[in-house]
Amino acid sequence: MSAASGGGRVVASAAVNEELGQEEKLYASPLLHWPQRVKNLEIKRQIGERAAAFLEDGTTIGIGSGSAAYLTLWAIGQRVRREGLNIKLMTSSYETDLAARGFGIQTLELGSAVPEWAVDGADEVDPHGRLLKGRGGAMFMEKLLWHSAKRMYLAVDESKYVQRLGQGFPIPIEVDRRGVGLLARWLDEHGSTRYGLRLAGGKDGPVITERGNLVLDAWFDEIPAGTHAELKGLPGVIETGLFEGFKYEIL
Repeated sequence: MSAASGGGRVVASAAVNEELGQEEKLYASPLLHWPQRVKNLEIKRQIGERAAAFLEDGTTIGIGSGSAAYLTLWAIGQRVRREGLNIKLMTSSYETDLAARGFGIQTLELGSAVPEWAVDGADEVDPHGRLLKGRGGAMFMEKLLWHSAKRMYLAVDESKYVQRLGQGFPIPIEVDRRGVGLLARWLDEHGSTRYGLRLAGGKDGPVITERGNLVLDAWFDEIPAGTHAELKGLPGVIETGLFEGFKYEIL
């Protein structure tokens, strides 16, 4: 169930990977070596196990993006295998969908059903409950998940809490390539301190989302309430990683 690769071992499935532990990498599959590193691993494991305890046989649930959501999926996969549970899963990104299939969990397309509950992470959470997300560029799918689930759980550790949204992360904005110039002019006029297209790590040029769009990251000293709605009003802007007005429970 594993293959040699450059002298190291590539884990062939999420189930096997789980048993080997972090030393062998928590890869979603042998074809997708993600995640390579997980910060605050043990805390995120505990959060994932807490969420997995809510799981009931026959339910449809949702899983978001990022390492905290991924480790929640890991804990859910353990329960499914151990107890023979029959569940259906909706995911907001390719990597979590691939990992779910590795656990033998049936996946559904977002929008085809209503999840009883869903779990997602965040990069920053401010005192008003607003969130910044989107390092994986899956903002559109994440918003679909958040709007469709009956109940949302937020999987975050203490490092995610900030006094001012945008302290350590920009607002990620998914934009059609033809709308980049218009978006740039809006950012110049509305206080962005700097912005730029997100560059890819495995190819030359910019990141391309699963929907074929670009991601522009915009930094602000202050992010006023309502910024998301203003950005979404611009032609070409598909979605942003600024989450405002959502109800959720913190794990």
